[in-house]
Amino acid sequence: MTPDDVRAAAGELHSFHQRFAPLFGSTAAQGHALTYLRGLLLHDGRKNTESIVLTTTTQAVRPLQQFLGDSGWDYRVVQRDLQAAFVEDLVPSTAAWTLGTVGVLDESGFPKKGTHSAGVDRQWCGRLGKKDNCQVGVFLVGVTPAGCALLDHQLYLPEEWILDRQRRSEVGIPRSVVFRTKPELGLDLHQRVREARQVTLDWLVCDELYGRNEDFLTVLERRHQRYVGEVPVTTTVWTADPGTQIPPATGKGRPPTRPVRDSVRSVASVAAELPASAWQVVCLREGACEPVVFEYARVRVWAMRGQGPAIWLLLRRGVGGTGEWKYYVSNAPEETTLETLALVSGCRQKVEEYFGDGKGLLGMGQYEVRSWAGWHHHMTMVALARLLVTRIRIRLKKKPSLTLDMAVRLLKVTLPKRVLTLEDTLAIVEYYARRNEIAKQSHAKTWRRKHTGIKLRPLFQPHPPSRC
Repeated sequence: MTPDDVRAAAGELHSFHQRFAPLFGSTAAQGHALTYLRGLLLHDGRKNTESIVLTTTTQAVRPLQQFLGDSGWDYRVVQRDLQAAFVEDLVPSTAAWTLGTVGVLDESGFPKKGTHSAGVDRQWCGRLGKKDNCQVGVFLVGVTPAGCALLDHQLYLPEEWILDRQRRSEVGIPRSVVFRTKPELGLDLHQRVREARQVTLDWLVCDELYGRNEDFLTVLERRHQRYVGEVPVTTTVWTADPGTQIPPATGKGRPPTRPVRDSVRSVASVAAELPASAWQVVCLREGACEPVVFEYARVRVWAMRGQGPAIWLLLRRGVGGTGEWKYYVSNAPEETTLETLALVSGCRQKVEEYFGDGKGLLGMGQYEVRSWAGWHHHMTMVALARLLVTRIRIRLKKKPSLTLDMAVRLLKVTLPKRVLTLEDTLAIVEYYARRNEIAKQSHAKTWRRKHTGIKLRPLFQPHPPSRC
């Protein structure tokens, strides 16, 4: 890898933008898309519209805010074209493994203050590890050996938002949006990708929020979608085919047809009774410091839903039986190897990398838009920035491969930046001072309106000017 290689790779920013530019509409909107994309990649501070504009261009702030929050470009149309780029750039690398293209379904939380942002509520935020005021999105990420890309996404709307017409109107939530659980949103994303006819998912991987949902798994089976879903330790299965278990006649007519109780077991008890020979060491990938290795075992069982379809129960533990145990179910064919099931389950780590890189390097959680459209617009722009950096990593072809952080560093020193003069800096400071004063007055006005009749006297008053 030479400096010329890096400069040539960095030149892909404009060609990449040109591919998607017509989808944003007017020439002005296309320019705003390029500005925002550059800001997500190159800006060192907080990556919101104000800081991107004030420190990287000479444009006004308001037009970029309108592009992100209020403009009419359809993020779903851009996502479909992004899916096509994913197929062209990343899917060919699946020839290097036996898994094909893997889709990973997961949700992510974005801590937010206030009550006005679309879908904000006190709910579970995985990033914080507790319930807090946040927005939550559901994401479907495509995974290949060459990298991953966001295929589709949608903001989760809590139930209390559904009937609140005023709040919905203020943030532009379409009337067609009704309450959907996260598993239902996951199925919607999966169906939209299927209908776009760009990406064919050979596998779908999900955590236990989705894996424990019987309706979710049943729909995937009807769609003939192979899956590996994590399930809780309390999950129960049949260890024998329920259709063949008929207890002896009871003398009261026809014998009962339900399975005998002994065949109903928890996944933990099934795992505990496996012999040592059932476990196999599988290396999922080369880690940053050492290989990522676990022990896996599998058992053919029957799901306790519907007609009891035969499924695989996949079990994971640390080498030597140490560490946390994980439990998965899969509708993979009976001839599927243990190693394949293990490698597919390990792809879920890629979506965690996607969220980590997106939030740490590309401003995924630093948006300052309240509208429904603005949230989806921002996530799509982050997805474009992520795919661009992945393309550049592939082009540079350095071994060991570049991390996303390294690739972004190379872009920052290659692409031209705006040099701020003293006048520029003064203008930026004055802009923020004016904005803060306007916000302060607005909040104070709102407070007084809610607390009429209360007169406040500041505890500390500035000293009056002295008289000479």
